[in-house]
Amino acid sequence: MLNDLRLYVDIRVARILLIGFISGFPWVLIGSILTPWLKDFGLTRTTIAFAGGITAVYAFNFLWAPLIDRIRIPVLSNRLGDRKAWTFCMQCVILLSILIWSGLNPAADLTFIVFIGLVIAIASATQDITIDALRIEQVNRDDAKMMAVGAAAAVVGWWTGFKLGGAIALWAAHLFEVAGHENYWRSTILSMGCIVILCNILLLQVRERPVDARKQQQSNTTKDYTDKLETSGIRGTYAKVMSWLATAVVEPLLSFFKRNGFAIAIALLAFIFLFKIGEAFLGRVSLLFYLEIGFDKQQIAIYSKGLGWVITVTCTILGSYIAVKRGVVKTLVVAGLAMAATNLLFSLLAWIGPSESLFAIAVIADDITSAFSSIAFVAFISMLVDRTYTASQYALLASIGTAGRNLFAAGSGWAVDALDGDWGTFFVITALMVLPSLFCLWTLRHRIVAIIGLRAQEAIDSSEGDQDRSNKTMDDAAA
Repeated sequence: MLNDLRLYVDIRVARILLIGFISGFPWVLIGSILTPWLKDFGLTRTTIAFAGGITAVYAFNFLWAPLIDRIRIPVLSNRLGDRKAWTFCMQCVILLSILIWSGLNPAADLTFIVFIGLVIAIASATQDITIDALRIEQVNRDDAKMMAVGAAAAVVGWWTGFKLGGAIALWAAHLFEVAGHENYWRSTILSMGCIVILCNILLLQVRERPVDARKQQQSNTTKDYTDKLETSGIRGTYAKVMSWLATAVVEPLLSFFKRNGFAIAIALLAFIFLFKIGEAFLGRVSLLFYLEIGFDKQQIAIYSKGLGWVITVTCTILGSYIAVKRGVVKTLVVAGLAMAATNLLFSLLAWIGPSESLFAIAVIADDITSAFSSIAFVAFISMLVDRTYTASQYALLASIGTAGRNLFAAGSGWAVDALDGDWGTFFVITALMVLPSLFCLWTLRHRIVAIIGLRAQEAIDSSEGDQDRSNKTMDDAAA
């Protein structure tokens, strides 16, 4: 037990916490700020929910993940490392977008505001590709316990960026409004830019591992494709371009199916797609719900963001420990059932009215189940990734989960309107949405446990092989 607890004070955990924060913070802009900002200017539920649909771009970042995995940024990649260089550049794009956003008015510039929000979402989705790869590569691939702890740190960091950042944003908006600032959202948005600048300074302190082995494996795969093409009569530049595209785009996808088998791969993808849909439907319009039933920005900042952050951080750490001890699959099943049951508390809140005590209970329960499900979900995906294509494969799997959460959740505002504003019935429907994914997971539980065990053994064998090759190299040098 003591050895397990020591994992949480490893320096790698601090690094993963930081990059998790950087990943989660942009959601403050396109979620915690955008929704109440648009509501203050009288926009409808349907319009606000569809404007929030810009987050659907996260469902497609796997399309350009192979390019991010292979393309180096001149000068910056040599100085910072491939992962940090891309992240730094995307942070600069987000900062510039914040400056532009601060000068716009939703009543007159709605289309442009949504467009800039889309730019923020694209930059955020792009940096997530490298952030996830950087996080996974902080941990040795044969260290399953540290992988679970690393996943916990990533989730804690993400929720800290989103929850604590959201609390700061809403609290700042409330203070600026009370102080009589006519354009208090402008001041709030600009204050968020200061946090982005601080994140960039701290990012430079994160150590990035050497990528020689990954680059060499990718180079070898590209060469194999080139040799095959030249044998078939395709030579020169055409062969090199086709080989690069094949290894950058096709091979990461094929690798996932080859390693798991077609049927199991499809079932895994189905579970990843379905698991968080109900939670996303609730989350997309939750701020709108809180405001409509009578809570103000200060109350939302305290309960949903501040209290929610404390609960999420605490339960994520506890959830990672349980995942280490009880296994990822069992944790996912239990957390999924609890997640569905928790949504019913919001139905009760909708039917009773703005009760602060029930609001606190619902938020606490929601954050507990969200923390447990998120840590198990991230650890689960991380264990399935082929380290040769870390960025590409993780982005693919995460994007599939995001597709379920964001593509369909964009219609959550429309769904509430179609129910004539019946929030209680809406939350009951979100509770039922998680059940198909849990049925899929429970059906495959034995196969999944076997796959995870096989991945761990492959990692151990690979590490031993690397060590043998290193020893042979030193022996040859000594001879």
